[in-house]
Amino acid sequence: MDEPRVDGTPDDPGEQDERRGAPVGRRVVLGMLGLGAAGVALGSHVQDRLDAVLAEVSAKDPTGVTGLLPGGGGFRYYSVTSSVPKRNAENYRLTVGGLVDRPATYRLADLRAMPQQRLVHDVQCVTGWRVPKTAFAGVRLSALLAASGVRPEATAIRFDCFDGAYTESLTLQQARRDDVMVALSMQDKPVTHAHGGPVRLYAAPMYFYKSAKWLSGITVTRSVEPGYWEKLGYDVDAWVGTSNGRSDDPTS
Repeated sequence: MDEPRVDGTPDDPGEQDERRGAPVGRRVVLGMLGLGAAGVALGSHVQDRLDAVLAEVSAKDPTGVTGLLPGGGGFRYYSVTSSVPKRNAENYRLTVGGLVDRPATYRLADLRAMPQQRLVHDVQCVTGWRVPKTAFAGVRLSALLAASGVRPEATAIRFDCFDGAYTESLTLQQARRDDVMVALSMQDKPVTHAHGGPVRLYAAPMYFYKSAKWLSGITVTRSVEPGYWEKLGYDVDAWVGTSNGRSDDPTS
């Protein structure tokens, strides 16, 4: 997710909006460009506010023009629904279930109390743009799987999101990699709502559509269940540089 669109087509799976609502006019677009310049000039607080405003405006833009405008660090903001509910420390829950011995439900505080890892890699969009040296921190996905006890017949994971529509998938082998995490922090700050917070998936060596935003469910399955955009043609195995017909430099 956090991906742009070009010429009216989805850029990276998970970041294409259904584009509902009133058109966004030229003045709004120019205003957003001006705010973007202000964010760069005035620092992270202004930039965070810009990110939130841009995400909200993009959700009501049927033209897709605002999707071409960069937010913080060069990211774009889209979802596959017209709106996404917000979650916080009081009402956020992450479930782990399916083919496991010990299903679990985690609050945000529970995840924060677990051992954390930090990774710094480039983020690569399947359409070509890259955000260099982006830091993510959180809980290794393998740790959550180990805590729940994966059953022998399991081979894959399905991820669900609290937007109510988006899904993703990984094989069990991919999910157990050291560079795949349930991320609580991005660029050394809590993951914002616009970036898929308070909790999102982060799969460092894959195109960014695999890093599902607004993560709410981890389900262990017998076989891979293609995700939202993969059902529409994107590669299920999304290794940067060796999938989706691209030859980008690896991110890890």
